[in-house]
Amino acid sequence: MKKKKLAAEIIERLKAEYPEVKCALVYEKPHELLIATRLSAQCTDKRVNLVTPALFKRFPTVEAFAEAEVSEVEEYIKSCGLFHTKARDIVEMCRQLRDIYGSVVPDSIEELVTLAGVGRKTANLIVGDLYGKPAMVCDTHVIRLTNRLGLAKGTDAVQVEKQLRAIIPAEEGLNFCHRLVWHGRGVCSARAPRCEECALKDICKYNKSR
Repeated sequence: MKKKKLAAEIIERLKAEYPEVKCALVYEKPHELLIATRLSAQCTDKRVNLVTPALFKRFPTVEAFAEAEVSEVEEYIKSCGLFHTKARDIVEMCRQLRDIYGSVVPDSIEELVTLAGVGRKTANLIVGDLYGKPAMVCDTHVIRLTNRLGLAKGTDAVQVEKQLRAIIPAEEGLNFCHRLVWHGRGVCSARAPRCEECALKDICKYNKSR
């Protein structure tokens, strides 16, 4: 099966399995999604969602974060791991948002990746979830599953994104990635994929090779 045809079949099956999907990170304001996504690096969304309510209550605006002491932000996010680097990035990115963008989160990947701690994965999520633009969010779940399914090859997020953009319709990209994340958590885990329960088992390259 050619990759575009395979991709189309996977998209339809995942839609049937997960008809309603959205970003798992909880947020109310645009900059909160940006910060929550930075916190999610090497940390579960569940953990981030436990941490952010108190963090966002203490620092309710971009300006509040921009003026914050890094050490105080660290105290709120310690359980997310890598908290020294994450706290420093959060304060700096909010200073950039305040000073360069008038406290408004940019709507282009090119601008977003100039912010402290923001890579293409985060930038894609922001433009997709906040602004409804075509996006391909290549996190660890998406990379793992698209490799297993035979849609992509390699572990470099930028390269996987490029491969997927070539075969996934632009309007499907964001929700396709969200569905892969849900599927990766519930069925196709890194260590113990439950292939016998998978709706994609008959078209999955990984399952066929077992």
